Amino acid sequence: MVHTFRINDTNIAVDVNSGAVHEVGGVAFDLLCAHGEKFAGQCPQSLINALDKYRAEDVAEAYGELAELCEAGLLFSEDAYAARGTQRNPVIKALCLHVSHDCNLRCGYCFAGTGDFHGERCVMTEETGRKAIDFVIQRSGGRRNIEIDFFGGEPLMNFEVVKKLTAYAREREKTHGKNFRLTLTTNGVLLDADKLAFINEHMSNLVLSIDGRKRVNDHMRKTVNGGGSYELILPRLKAAAQSRKQDNYYARGTFTRCNLDFCADVLHLADEGFRQISVEPVVGGAETDYAIREEDLPEIFAQYEQLAEAYLERSGTDGWFNFFHFMIDLDQGPCVIKRMSGCGAGCEYVAVTPDGEIYPCHQFVGNREFLMGSVHDGSYHEEKARAFAAANVYTKRQCGDCWAKFYCSGGCHANAYRFGGAISEPYAVGCAMEKKRIECALYIKAKQLAAGV
Repeated sequence: MVHTFRINDTNIAVDVNSGAVHEVGGVAFDLLCAHGEKFAGQCPQSLINALDKYRAEDVAEAYGELAELCEAGLLFSEDAYAARGTQRNPVIKALCLHVSHDCNLRCGYCFAGTGDFHGERCVMTEETGRKAIDFVIQRSGGRRNIEIDFFGGEPLMNFEVVKKLTAYAREREKTHGKNFRLTLTTNGVLLDADKLAFINEHMSNLVLSIDGRKRVNDHMRKTVNGGGSYELILPRLKAAAQSRKQDNYYARGTFTRCNLDFCADVLHLADEGFRQISVEPVVGGAETDYAIREEDLPEIFAQYEQLAEAYLERSGTDGWFNFFHFMIDLDQGPCVIKRMSGCGAGCEYVAVTPDGEIYPCHQFVGNREFLMGSVHDGSYHEEKARAFAAANVYTKRQCGDCWAKFYCSGGCHANAYRFGGAISEPYAVGCAMEKKRIECALYIKAKQLAAGV
């Protein structure tokens, strides 16, 4: 399977199974679009006739070059992954620890019901957190490296417990031969010098929530009293980014139908000094006025292309930035299981609530259909874990013939369930945006390679 696309003056061909990416000339690009199957032998006269806008010898030469790539296994290569099987018995290697089901902001698009996850506002006790850490140690098997994300709501509202659980994790990793990589996600309202010092000492990564320009951020990210949060959080988040030497963090925003010109928000964050940026599309029900709709896709695609050009223009200047969705590795890439199955929600990654309940990920929390057990009684629903482990690009019917399947790994299970009613039914609008992001990322790589970067 080969996917071809053009952005501006650059023609790109992606060999899906091998992962090879080629920047090709106009003749080769049109040949790929016209032929659509493996190239071998001499160029058929029918193709020369079909591409009569080019000289016959140029078409034949381009055909021969494409045939050489096919012979080398870099175009129309065989699928080597399907034969490896789709079933697995994974260990849990990542834990989303909901230390707070409360928040000091009231964001309009919050999937978690403004922080309470559609239940009572509460915080996790140290005892429950300890049991959650013991649970992931027990379920991690022989795996040494384990991820723990202190999450909310707003985790800084329960910061004393965060500190105690950090100490407990460090104690337990020594006795069990584990290495915990800790992350904290915060809106920054309570972020002061003392908390930041602790975070910088103990957290491998820090996620800072801000949406971009003041009017955009304040439209959705409001304080409890209804005011905007931008002026309150911006200096604190900037200080955090700077204190981490512009690494091992990212400013994480959300764009909605209210700011389809989100490229301006990414560039605003870059202009404010953030160098690690992720601004992602909102996921909301069709009944909301902010949800992304299919008719919005052309504008969103144009914004991603505009952002890709800005990314290239700013590279190597004082205004440089990394954009999460444009970070793609053409040399090594993720392991085979990651390419097939994605984040591992429900089988390699789970979320634990303040009362100790276990869910496949933070976006499933509160949906009793997906309750997997409790750290208090030691229960764990193995059958549900196996169902998530079996959900991959070979078992999702829409993914089998999709060129982007080994980049997106089948997409988000929670979004699939929310919009399709099953974790095996990918979210179509989300798929379209993901494909465009991948194309832009590949375009950037092609331009950088051509420039010797």
